Amino acid sequence: MMEEAVVIKTKKQRSILPFLYKHGTMLVILAVTIYFSIAVDEFLTYSNFSDILRSISIVTFVAIGITFSLIVDGFDLSVGSTVSLATIGSAAALVLFRQELLVALIIPIVIGIAVGLINSFLVVKVKLPDLLATLAVMYIVNGIHLTYTKGYSIYNSMPLEGGGTATGKFIPSFLFIGQGSLFSIPFSALLMIITVILVHLFLQYTKPGRLFYMTGGNREAARLSGIPVNRYRTYAYVLSGVFAAIAGIILASRIGTGQVSAGAPLLMDGVAAAFIGISVFGAGKPNVIGTFFGAILIGILLNGLTMLNVPYYAQDIIKGAILVGALALSHLQKK
Repeated sequence: MMEEAVVIKTKKQRSILPFLYKHGTMLVILAVTIYFSIAVDEFLTYSNFSDILRSISIVTFVAIGITFSLIVDGFDLSVGSTVSLATIGSAAALVLFRQELLVALIIPIVIGIAVGLINSFLVVKVKLPDLLATLAVMYIVNGIHLTYTKGYSIYNSMPLEGGGTATGKFIPSFLFIGQGSLFSIPFSALLMIITVILVHLFLQYTKPGRLFYMTGGNREAARLSGIPVNRYRTYAYVLSGVFAAIAGIILASRIGTGQVSAGAPLLMDGVAAAFIGISVFGAGKPNVIGTFFGAILIGILLNGLTMLNVPYYAQDIIKGAILVGALALSHLQKK
């Protein structure tokens, strides 16, 4: 009887674990949404959902970049600093140099590409461990943007060192990216959804997308099969930098300033979203759809906690606990 009870218990554990692994994220999203809807009267309002979508769009772009690095069996810790530098780049082009929309978009993208190339050079060519290399680049990039701004944010009519005020400003076409709406849907959310769909189709249904996964699955086997693994690893880090730069553009256009170190908190959010996404629908690998749902969970959670007046430093504890839970569930499933 004891043996039968143990066998039944083991079978139940084996049946529950895969279910939680596949659908746990969706259940948590549903649960926190219901809880915040009951606890906060203003949670289920159009304005609040618009705020959630705008914040999710920024985290999603950061997390997509991290997802690309994870797909090739790497990791990029420099995305938060890249977001900050891209934000400063856009703000400086508009406010300090009086440039138009195109320049304010190109400069952050070039910054993202440059950071990605530096990361790939250190990881692929110099063969430094990805964590150490991207950590070093994170500090370098952070130091660059703080040195350039001298620790001050960039905003309309800001005072200049030589006297007077800045003559440029955040133009309406740039602000529309983060603050505007189309068909009553935030523009940044539409941009996020289109990007998620396109990246998903690219990774799942194109040859280069499959080669990304083959590179990360078994690098040596991929190399022996004729796949240019170093090239695809470079692509992954460059794409990580580009998506972080896009997040920086959206962030600058949303808040209307070039705020120093604005991207620092996004590293944790993006990493959590990317790792949570590995278990969504039982994918078992980094994927953009899972990353998207991971970003939704992080966005709803942070919004609800903020509305409940939970201190920001306590929110990091909750985010860390969720990340630990996602990693633990993935580890148990693999065992």
